[in-house]
Amino acid sequence: MQLFLSDLHLESEHSRAFSGLRALLQAERDRCNAIYFLGDLVEVWVGDDDDGPLAQALISLLAETAEHCPVFIMHGNRDFLFGSQFCELSRAALLSDPTLIDQRTLLAHGDAFCTDDDKYQNVRAMFRSSAWQTQILSQSLSDRRALALTMRSQSRAANANKAANIMDVNENEVARVMRRTGASILIHGHTHRPGVYHHDWGTRYVLGAWERCGWLLRRRAGQFQLECFCLPHRA
Repeated sequence: MQLFLSDLHLESEHSRAFSGLRALLQAERDRCNAIYFLGDLVEVWVGDDDDGPLAQALISLLAETAEHCPVFIMHGNRDFLFGSQFCELSRAALLSDPTLIDQRTLLAHGDAFCTDDDKYQNVRAMFRSSAWQTQILSQSLSDRRALALTMRSQSRAANANKAANIMDVNENEVARVMRRTGASILIHGHTHRPGVYHHDWGTRYVLGAWERCGWLLRRRAGQFQLECFCLPHRA
């Protein structure tokens, strides 16, 4: 069995989302042969030198889970600074975006498909560039935390003024990538529009954000099931 999750946007080790993640991993890790996090595991990641309580709790939880089954993570638009130190400590393997995990199944965060949003794609390219990341990581941890707060506020303001359709995937771009890879199943998050979508090229499974409930996609015996579940009270 495999589990796929995305867009947890963890902000605190005491949040309902973190409590829900801990309960889920403890319940499922012995039954899984892989667990995949497809981006935006945290609301913001300022670098692998983050010594805050959420960072430490998350690393411990993933490392504990990895003792039972392999854990894979993919960069999202919030946690693109996950690096080699985080992976070493958490024992999670970093996946490129997109990644084929078998001949027919493609995993992605999903933001690269939102090509109607030109401004976002320009910002995404900058954030993913090695030059920008090197420059940001050269700043002090406190400066990076302050910058992250500013960037989050700017992002929320910008999204509030965008038409909803341009923040969704462009189906032509999705079809182009699926034809190029030869896959017939796509699993992604990012858009916060959970559901199962059928296309000429195959099936697209969209993971939901962990807001009012938690979301996961379960693959068992070749069958997929998208699940929404209640999150526990705060830890």
